[in-house]
Amino acid sequence: MAKEVTKLIHKYLRHDKKFPHVWCPGCGNGIVLGALIRAIDALGLEKDEIVLASGIGCSGRMPVYVDFNTLHATHGRALTFATGVKLAKPSLTVITVMGDGDATAIGGNHFIHAARRNLNITAIIINNQIYGMTGGQHSPTTPYGCYTTTSSYGNIEHAFSIAELSVTAGASFVARGTVYHAQLLEGLIEKGIRKRGFSVVEVVSTCPVHFGRQNEMGDPVEMMKWLKDHAVTAKKADRMTPDALEDKFTIGVLADVKKPIYTKEYQQIRKRAKALLKESKE
Repeated sequence: MAKEVTKLIHKYLRHDKKFPHVWCPGCGNGIVLGALIRAIDALGLEKDEIVLASGIGCSGRMPVYVDFNTLHATHGRALTFATGVKLAKPSLTVITVMGDGDATAIGGNHFIHAARRNLNITAIIINNQIYGMTGGQHSPTTPYGCYTTTSSYGNIEHAFSIAELSVTAGASFVARGTVYHAQLLEGLIEKGIRKRGFSVVEVVSTCPVHFGRQNEMGDPVEMMKWLKDHAVTAKKADRMTPDALEDKFTIGVLADVKKPIYTKEYQQIRKRAKALLKESKE
């Protein structure tokens, strides 16, 4: 196992340039990165076939560490840049990695419309329920009543669910995992990349430095135990009563549908437009 891990590290990471990384001890971003490169390795994708784009935030550093085609965009705009890349060169495997604030606050409009268009892009959204990089402010996914630097008396806003929002907005594939369930997460990312259409993989993660401390959730190990105790597979959730699910969240594949893909439809429109232009000149 150790040899296999070392092989993946040297194959996919820029280990001689950018390490040690900047993430805090106990942060879940490293687990997401590990799951991502294992999924890519399982799919047998060449590094030059992949584009990994990010916005601003803790997760925004991820493209710095991987030896793919990478793009570090402005805050909330990872999907807009990724859209341009995919339209310009549809053959590329385009993946975005974003935080909950990056994707659903300043980037919220881009997110719902990327899902609506059904672009062939995989969006990995790391949800640690807070703005981790910029000082621990509350985000759109901070639970009601929780404490942050901008809700020192308790958050009075109600959080929305990234996965359910993705389904409603029209994503072809929607899944939720956690950084505790690392093996499941790897499989979900692999399925998301393999799926034709807009795929969303929400990853419920830990931020011990800001969210954990301010809400007295204990050390990183205790926060991991919280994920273990509160996550329920979608299959098991179907058999549980609403009362039993009150303080739980579901993990696994939540939606998997077949829809027309935007890039393919766009190419057809281009062909028709070129044909009409040619006819008009003849």
